[in-house]
Amino acid sequence: MFGIGGGELMFIMFIALMLFGSDKIPDIARTLGKGMAQLKNATNDIKSEIQKGAEANGFDSKTLTDITGSINAQINQAKENLLGDTPAQLHTFKESIVNDTTAGIAQTKEEIDDITGPIKRQM
Repeated sequence: MFGIGGGELMFIMFIALMLFGSDKIPDIARTLGKGMAQLKNATNDIKSEIQKGAEANGFDSKTLTDITGSINAQINQAKENLLGDTPAQLHTFKESIVNDTTAGIAQTKEEIDDITGPIKRQM
């Protein structure tokens, strides 16, 4: 749950108990529960409004699912074309990017050193 373990959760509960006291904790929990329910209801209302708008414009859930599936298929195909199918091709691609970037950084560093060289000597 949110990357929090049992020990951390108990510690947080202990701190909350110490800060607010045992008589305020149920009220706080009730308020948080109501807030979460309102947030869930608002999210469901927004989803239903979007779906109604899509249906009014001629889109149904099957059409939207088909469009989403075709977009995902095109993205996966582009990834395969760009990166290749095998890990060796992917490794070669990554190496070429790293080498190009390293070469560009080294060249830029040399140019900066050439430019700042006379300035450093004058100081």
